[in-house]
Formats: sequence, structure tokens, C-alpha cells
Amino acid sequence: MVAFSAYPPLEGLFDLAHREGVDIRPTLLRVLTDLYVQKPTHSEAEEAQYIELASHLIETVDAPTRAVVHERLMNYSAAPAALLERLATLNQVAGPPIAPASSEVEDVDGNDSTSIMHAGSEGLTESFFAASPEERRFILINLDAFIPAAESAALTASPAIIQEIETAALDHNVGRLARALEHALGIDHGLAERVVNDPSGEPIVVAARALGIPADALQRILLFINPHVGQSVKRVFSLASLFEEITPAAAKEMVSIWRGARDKRRAHHEPTLWHREQRELRSHAHAARPADTRKEPNDLRSALGVDH
Repeated sequence: MVAFSAYPPLEGLFDLAHREGVDIRPTLLRVLTDLYVQKPTHSEAEEAQYIELASHLIETVDAPTRAVVHERLMNYSAAPAALLERLATLNQVAGPPIAPASSEVEDVDGNDSTSIMHAGSEGLTESFFAASPEERRFILINLDAFIPAAESAALTASPAIIQEIETAALDHNVGRLARALEHALGIDHGLAERVVNDPSGEPIVVAARALGIPADALQRILLFINPHVGQSVKRVFSLASLFEEITPAAAKEMVSIWRGARDKRRAHHEPTLWHREQRELRSHAHAARPADTRKEPNDLRSALGVDH
């Protein structure tokens, strides 16, 4: 089994597992499993990595999640036998695949192989940021198995934008770099700050790969902008290796997931914002009325959003 001694222990994921009251481990395990079964064959290292990650997670997730994962693996001809045996023990089943635990399984295991990657962009974004470095690597290396070549997201940065990103990093200007990534990637500012400040560095690698930033420029960015990464030569080389391993399509797909999280939050908050703006507009309209009792024309009242 592959050891990941260069990275923080997997238990670090569990400390982050409850973000805003939501346990991300079930989502993470299902994402890892969907990525794993999407590819017909795996290298020895990929196989060992999935077993290592999944073995830790299946011990901590709920029974319905284990049921989903068990069914997915039972229908995959190259599933690791030891992992299937452990799942069978945990689920107290043996023999044929167990029945889906709920209708939610249909959403994940439907005909569209990309369903899990787009069913909940906000949850997937949180899962990625809460994951350990080796889990992030597994997701990114296998992510393009979900992406038809014709559907790769269009995302290209001009030389001027790349220069702006690198200059901000070399100047140690975290705020400027976050703003540059916010506009270049089309993500919200809070997420751009998380990309810049992430202690293990994978998000900035995703951003660089998606935007077409050269490998040497990425190494300079890593050395200057993030002290957690820049002070470890081993970590910089590991991230440079990840940069070469992941495809531009996979990086762009992850950025698309980040954008989806932004759009979901925006769609959730815009109605409240709209109603607040309407109330403020009505308040200003009432305050601006003349002191006499003459009525304004109905069309003006409508335009101001004032109730008749």
C-alpha cells in the first residue's frame, strides 16, 4: 500500500469534516468512488491510493452512504476484494448487491456519469477544500474521466492577466492576487481568497492549470505567495508534479464546480437582496413625496415600486 508520509495524516480531514454543520465525508467518499469506477483500469499506485482513502472513510460514514458505495463497487468488475469484504461486513450483507438505500442513489448512479459532479457544486467545493492533499490529488487526476472532450470548459487567460497574477504573487500582495484570480476564474472573492491562502496549495495549482499559466511561473507563485508552501521545497516539488499530472480539462472542470457553488449562493441570496432593494426604494419614494396630498401618476408610482 502506498504511504503518504509527505502529507498531513488522513485524520486531518476528519477534524474538518463538519463545516457549517454539514459532514462532507459521505460526499467525499462518493465522489472518490465515482471517479474510481469511471475508469476501466487503474495503475498500481491509483489502486493503492483509492483503497487507502476509501478504507478510512467507510469506517466513518453513515450506513446509506456505505450502501451506495458498496453497490457501485459490486457493479465494477475490478473492485478491490478487500474493500468489498469490509463493506459487506459493515453493512451486514453478503452475496448480491444490496438494494439502493434511498431515491438519492438514483441521482448519483443514473445514466449521466457526470451527475455527481454537478448535482451539488457547493457541497463538492467544500469537500475539495476540506479534503487532505492525497484526496485532492486523487480527485484531480481522475476528474477528466467525467468530461467529454467536446464539453471542456472554455477558460483561457491572456498574457496580461497571467503577468498580473504572477506580479501580485512576487509582490506578496495576497489581496491583489485574490482579485486577479476572482476575475480570471469567474469565482467569488471569498473563494478566490481561499484559493490563495490554502495551506497545502492544490487550489492554486488548479487555477494555474486552468488558466494556462506556465509551470515555471507557478513555481515562482508558490514560493512567494504562501509561506506554508514556499518554505517547503518538498511541497513545492510535489505541487509542481501535480501540475504536470492533472489535465487542463480536469482543472477547468474543477473551476466550473467552483463557479457552480458561486452561482448557487448567488441564486439563493438574490431574492432577499431584491426584496431589500425594493423596500429601500419604496422608503426613499415615500420620503421624497411633496408635503401636500396630491397623488402622483400611477405610472410613476409603479416605476418606483410604490404600492397603490
